[in-house]
Amino acid sequence: MKRAHYDISDRVPSPQMQDGPDHMIDTSNGATRGVSKRLPKVSKKIQACTECQRRKIKCDLKEGGETICSRCRKRGFQCVVNKNLQSILEDDGEWKARMEYTSGQLRTAVSEILSNLALPALETFSSIVQDRSSQQSYSVSRQEDLHSGLRASARSQEQERRTSQSATMAMTRENSQERPGFEEAGNDILIAAPMGSLYEVTKLRNLRSNPHSYFKQSTAAPLEDKDFISSGEIGLDEAEEMFQIFERSLNQYLWGGIVLLHKDLLSVRRSSSLLLAAILTVTALHIPGKTSTFDVCYAEFLDLVSASMMDRYHTLDGIRGLCIGAFWLSDVSWKLSGHAVRIATELNLHRSYARAIKGSQEHFEGARLWYLLYVCDHHFSIAYGRPPVIQDDASIVQHEKFLQLTGATQADFRLHSQVAIFIILTQIYNAFGPEVEAKLEENDLGRLRQWNIEIDRWRVRWEPQLAPNTHISSYPSKGVNLHYHFAKLQLNSLSLRGFEQLSSQNISAGRREHANLAISCAMSILQLVIDEPDIRDALIGVPLYLHTMITYAAVFLLKVQQQWKAARLGTDSVLIRESVEHIITIFSKEGASERHLSYHIARGLRRMLGRLAALGYVDQSSGTNGIQDVNVSQDFSANYVSLPLYGDSPEMFDENFFPIGFFDVTNAGPWQWQPGTM
Repeated sequence: MKRAHYDISDRVPSPQMQDGPDHMIDTSNGATRGVSKRLPKVSKKIQACTECQRRKIKCDLKEGGETICSRCRKRGFQCVVNKNLQSILEDDGEWKARMEYTSGQLRTAVSEILSNLALPALETFSSIVQDRSSQQSYSVSRQEDLHSGLRASARSQEQERRTSQSATMAMTRENSQERPGFEEAGNDILIAAPMGSLYEVTKLRNLRSNPHSYFKQSTAAPLEDKDFISSGEIGLDEAEEMFQIFERSLNQYLWGGIVLLHKDLLSVRRSSSLLLAAILTVTALHIPGKTSTFDVCYAEFLDLVSASMMDRYHTLDGIRGLCIGAFWLSDVSWKLSGHAVRIATELNLHRSYARAIKGSQEHFEGARLWYLLYVCDHHFSIAYGRPPVIQDDASIVQHEKFLQLTGATQADFRLHSQVAIFIILTQIYNAFGPEVEAKLEENDLGRLRQWNIEIDRWRVRWEPQLAPNTHISSYPSKGVNLHYHFAKLQLNSLSLRGFEQLSSQNISAGRREHANLAISCAMSILQLVIDEPDIRDALIGVPLYLHTMITYAAVFLLKVQQQWKAARLGTDSVLIRESVEHIITIFSKEGASERHLSYHIARGLRRMLGRLAALGYVDQSSGTNGIQDVNVSQDFSANYVSLPLYGDSPEMFDENFFPIGFFDVTNAGPWQWQPGTM
């Protein structure tokens, strides 16, 4: 009998055969379609077991749906049926149909998961799988190239995710309940934020904050496979070296290393790419000859910060990275501190203090980070003359209760000494406002005396509490003295605010007292930097705020000498000039990258001192060490134009460096800013 011939690899039965015998699957091109050809029949179907076939007797295996025939059961034989081609085809078709159905389910589920996590589409992963499956055929000499390609592919996909994430509004609903304690508005909470109620009704995930990311890291591909070290932009050895420098030096100036919990570079890479970029950027800024490395790290850091603006999921280490950048990168410090505070409030760090006080250990680190953010925010609100973002609520006013918790260290005491002084400075700011032209009346001078007493009490309270540090010696306690003079200078200089002209006749004794106290504090700041080795050695690593206030003290003295010489305040032009020259020398010799702020400070102060000396406002009787030739006819009015600190900019740091409102008292008179100069 002639049998039908066909290719078994091309055609297999499908579930559609249940609806009719004329349907089958053509798998030659991977598509399912109906065909008109009938499934070929096999001439003979085997229905008897092998024992009955051998004895050529009737087998009752198929009768009643039994799995063993009666003869084999009676004699204890193994009842086996040799499958023929027809049964093989039927079984194969059923298996393939089940696998196709299961594969479709998995594909749908994975696509939904990727969509909810805002990850690239499933199709984009195919190239990586193919590359990994084919890498076994590569020779050993080409394996490194393959790994580089994979890392570049992963990094490219990460960048595509960043750019495409904000293009789609994800109106997706939550499909699972959060673990207790992190609901924005639960069913048992009657009074909650209005947005919490909206989320409770709609369950739209883009209406809520991101509680998952507080304690839980991402489960996606390892971050170290997607960072700029893996792509070869920064060498691993160079990155390791810079991490060690940051850990034992710069990190210690942030209150004893409170900002970095990781002990090695790999741990940082696995935790947060933003933290990694911040550490390497700031460290490169402080190492001579690392300008090109700084440029690469800085560009990567800004890319990550920009991407984080639209991210829904953040981590504590990401916030720490923003803080590190804010403390040292002057051109983005204000933006970074504000961005960090916004993310922190999304993670409910402002509520961590209340929970930590009640004994929650998992919120201890969140409360500590909230205090770090408070100091960071106030560093730049004071420097820029802008209102702070974080307000003085109960967690701030009662901050010393945190120091009584188990786990508080000497680093916490250093941090909370800063919290305490900024509470006082914030009260002063709120009392007198930011308006640089608003004069203090005579009855306001009594309030200055009260705050002077508060600042005195602050130093007595905190200076003995801070022990020496292994890496930075006695800087912690001496830093308290430095901040003490900073605060007194800012407070007492308010006595001169708003005055365009002063003479010995129109200044009262009380106002003169506070003005001379401000001058004395400014001189004390410069002398501390000049005379104290621990402070002088720290200038290369301390955050931007200290450089700002040291410069503020120097410029304050120069401007008071020039502007109110007729008032016969307690200034000594020779001492001022010599002190400023010493500061110029110290900042000029700082061993850091050429992008570091210290060189711009030295260059700007040298120009200012030279101009004042040429105009006769500074005594040059004992020489002009460090003063360069200047153009006396040059316009001396302030022009507050924002200049970038990084890049190929001209001579930048002079009296125009600081933003409007920074020098309260010295914005008056012949250097007063006029509208239209911005």
